[in-house]
Amino acid sequence: MDVSLGQIVYSVAGRDAGKKFIIIEIVDDNNVLVSDGDLRKIEKAKKKKTKHLKVTEKVILPLKEKLVNGDRVSNSEIRKALAQVDI
Repeated sequence: MDVSLGQIVYSVAGRDAGKKFIIIEIVDDNNVLVSDGDLRKIEKAKKKKTKHLKVTEKVILPLKEKLVNGDRVSNSEIRKALAQVDI
């Protein structure tokens, strides 16, 4: 599954099924770290298997640039980005 930083995904398995997240780190081919800025803050991101995610085509470009450059991303930025996206 092809995923990138800043991409919006939905969880399809686990307690958080149906929730929207942003990919903040790619751990390996099968795992990523996701955050929603609310229950899953960026400081304590959730490790999810990519097979348990529904990947969307939507990528938040300003957040992707910050994540790629190693700049700090705040939880409020993630919350605002997810709130503005309707998928």
